Amino acid sequence: MIQMILFFIFAFLAVAGGVMVVSHRNPVYSALFLILTFFSLAGIYVLLLAHFIAIVHIAVYAGAIMVLFLFVIMLLNLKSEAQAKGAFKYMIYVAVPMAIILCLELGFIGFHQYQQATSKPNDTGTVESIGTALFSTYLLPFEITSVLLIVAMAGALFLSKKKLLVSKE
Repeated sequence: MIQMILFFIFAFLAVAGGVMVVSHRNPVYSALFLILTFFSLAGIYVLLLAHFIAIVHIAVYAGAIMVLFLFVIMLLNLKSEAQAKGAFKYMIYVAVPMAIILCLELGFIGFHQYQQATSKPNDTGTVESIGTALFSTYLLPFEITSVLLIVAMAGALFLSKKKLLVSKE
């Protein structure tokens, strides 16, 4: 019973944090709400007995990726850009029903998956099962992802150097 209560608390925090990420006007606060969402998801991973995935999730996403997001937000200085007022007023009539439908679907699927996961113990989140899957079944996608990340970092460095050279001239 306590696991179900904790699941609903973490699920509520994750959904509320996700809504605040997309609805908040200040990008720094949005990034902080994204960290709340990441920690809530890590709590759900712990409830599913996937402790390694929870720790990696916090270390990688809440640690490294969010520092990168905050750095980019500070670098872009988004307050200097003018915002279009009322450009998408009609979208609220489509967005609210779609958000309600999405929340209901996610709640149903999440609750169903949680019941299946707690009914039978498995080794889904263990270090051994992740390592075996990562370096056997998913080796090619893992390597392609690493190459794409290196190319993206090189492209970002190239674009930032080009912008610095243009501004100095």
